[in-house]
Amino acid sequence: MMANLFSSFDPSTSFSLSLNWLSTFIGIILISSLYWLIPSRYSFLWNKILITLHKEFKTLIGNNNITGSTLVFVSLFSLIIFNNFLGLFPYIFTSTSHLVLTLSMALPLWMSFMLYGWINHTTHMLAHLVPQGTPPLLMPFMVLIETISNIIRPGTLAIRLTANMIAGHLLLTLLGNTGPSLSLIGLNMLVLIQILLLLLESAVSIIQSYVFAVLSTLYSSEVT
Repeated sequence: MMANLFSSFDPSTSFSLSLNWLSTFIGIILISSLYWLIPSRYSFLWNKILITLHKEFKTLIGNNNITGSTLVFVSLFSLIIFNNFLGLFPYIFTSTSHLVLTLSMALPLWMSFMLYGWINHTTHMLAHLVPQGTPPLLMPFMVLIETISNIIRPGTLAIRLTANMIAGHLLLTLLGNTGPSLSLIGLNMLVLIQILLLLLESAVSIIQSYVFAVLSTLYSSEVT
């Protein structure tokens, strides 16, 4: 049994350095190799996914989008999904389970959207604070509510991704620690449950990376 349940999320190593953060760049190495190898089914599938995401993000942003604006969100999706998947392998650090990484992605995006919107589309941003049809008596409260919801957006983006990745990993760790005390039948059941949980975590890895990218795209569409 581990002394600390959260030790599996500790980025430090035996060298007292945070070398585990280097696992973040494994996905970048895997993607770059596609440009130097003979095209395979894997590369065609990945390109198909990226093209589909590009079309969907372009639709979400709207007609006023700048050429190449979807590349940021496609790259964000790629980085998160590779880190989520790599974290399911043994002895690979899950960097997306830390607020340091998720906030580093969400906060600059939100800040850039807010600065761009308030500098270039001030009237449009002010109109967003008061939904259409709001009674005059409720307008101050709606402005307060909309302001708070805008401020907490980077936090909700980061915490949603972090919490979902931590929850699945903690469940796998808790069940795995009960293995030595189980009988043979119980151990077989545990292995089956762990496999099913890994399949569930794989689906969560895809969904959470997609949700993060789509919400970032929707936030950017509100400032144009």
